[in-house]
Amino acid sequence: MTEKIGVLGKQPQRRTGVERVVNAPLPTVYGKFQAIGYLDHDRGDEQVALVYGDLGADRVLTRLHSECLTGDAFGSQHCECGDQLAAALRAVAAEGAGVVVYLRGHEGRGIGLLAKLRAMALQAEGLDTVEANLALGLPVDARDYAVAAGMLKDLGVRSVRLMSNNPRKREALVRHGVEVDEQVPLLIEPCESNITYLRTKRERLDHHLPHLDAVGHLS
Repeated sequence: MTEKIGVLGKQPQRRTGVERVVNAPLPTVYGKFQAIGYLDHDRGDEQVALVYGDLGADRVLTRLHSECLTGDAFGSQHCECGDQLAAALRAVAAEGAGVVVYLRGHEGRGIGLLAKLRAMALQAEGLDTVEANLALGLPVDARDYAVAAGMLKDLGVRSVRLMSNNPRKREALVRHGVEVDEQVPLLIEPCESNITYLRTKRERLDHHLPHLDAVGHLS
């Protein structure tokens, strides 16, 4: 059977923006969250916001967490992502209210899982994280935070206290209409496996990581 076509033979207009699809309770080791699932019609990604308590509208404790399979699921010490996710979930539970927006499609600062693994292989040969992406002909950071802003607006959030060391996240939220009242550091103690990576984030990507000054003895 032939699919119906819109008026005057035109194809139906494609949907854009972010759409809330489902809200489900999610008990975790950190507390009882609500997992609110969204569909990003612009990129086709499925997204989720983990909401704790009554958010309110202003000064909501918020984390925009970029998907990192190796760190979040496998406990990789190449980065601090898994520890940051855990710390953010603990923080919003301790606060009594807050949201962690988990951003899929952000793997490897937006280059994808296999490309990230290729970049990690180059880093093992001596390149830093910026040099590795560029050597693969890929952008240093390809992430887009429009969907995060759309999700926060859908949740009724006007302004946030943003748990992040990355000034670009703050700039992106403001650009997309979400005010950032405060940037809350999310500092994880470095280890020998990630100290070079973290120093590169500070020196080449402008992340605010003042605690690295106290760990100069790590190689």
